[in-house]
Amino acid sequence: MTATVKAATADALPQVRTDRLPLLILPVVMLLALPAIFDVPAWLTLTLAGLAMGMMIFLMASGLTLVFGLMDVLNFGHGAFISVGAFVGASVMLPLAAWMQADSFALNMAVLLPGILAAMLVSGALGYGFERIVIAPVYGQHLKQILITMGGLIVAEQAIHVVWGPDQIPLPRPTSLRGAFIIGDVAIEKYRLLAVAVGLLVFLAMMLVLNRTKLGLLIRAGVENREMVESLGYRIKRLFVGVFVAGSALAGLGGVMWALYQETVTASMGMQVMVLVFIVIIIGGLGSVGGCFIGALLVGLTANYVGFLAPKLALGSNILLMVLILLWRPQGLYPVARR
Repeated sequence: MTATVKAATADALPQVRTDRLPLLILPVVMLLALPAIFDVPAWLTLTLAGLAMGMMIFLMASGLTLVFGLMDVLNFGHGAFISVGAFVGASVMLPLAAWMQADSFALNMAVLLPGILAAMLVSGALGYGFERIVIAPVYGQHLKQILITMGGLIVAEQAIHVVWGPDQIPLPRPTSLRGAFIIGDVAIEKYRLLAVAVGLLVFLAMMLVLNRTKLGLLIRAGVENREMVESLGYRIKRLFVGVFVAGSALAGLGGVMWALYQETVTASMGMQVMVLVFIVIIIGGLGSVGGCFIGALLVGLTANYVGFLAPKLALGSNILLMVLILLWRPQGLYPVARR
């Protein structure tokens, strides 16, 4: 009898099909680039470098995607958390430069990991204050959110000049993360491998929390029907504040990774990468974590392929990619809501 009821219930529930078509874009782009480059080792090197660059972009964009998808907040001040995270990480790592330059993986990680942790903690704390003071009064008002968060980004950039000075700060990578592994004629940079590992870890953690935990269920339910969830005794406001803090902390992580990739830290780096961040979340579908992941990899691959084949077109390649994706799917690859 129980089996019959379960079978009938399963038949009554609508089957949600996973849209796999956007997943084919990545291998298609890779295969199209192969005959254009016409050099397999160079193609493999560019592909791996592009995927690693995409992972770093994902780390910076994932927090904004999370905040917009779950809280419907357009936070143009997200770049401030990226910049602050980079400066905090540099402030922790540079005094221990001797350990950074030591030919020891353990010593290098003993500096890098606290730097990343400090960046995430400070960015998360800054995000908490930003949400309580700046964002809370303008929930549900997108135009005001754009204006006030853009102002917050400008103020934060000037505050960085006051605290850390106007000059860019060099931030060399740890010795164990310099250079590359040479496999035949293919070069795989060590730091890019770390970026891939960190990006995959963050992506899997986000998907696991949102889809496989009670916390993720409450957050997603609160997005759909806040009053119902609150009537069950859960404080959705606190959960949403936690989401904003988590998104800000991820921006700090991305800031440190991007600073080490460029080996310099500047106050304007957050504002500069915001163009890439918004391209990624628009391509992926506003608020989609999976779409953001695919979009970031597409942007990284496109930038590397076009930069190799036609360097003068590299700056506009990501804009062209976004236009092509939106002509195909105006709401992005995986839109989460009809906004």
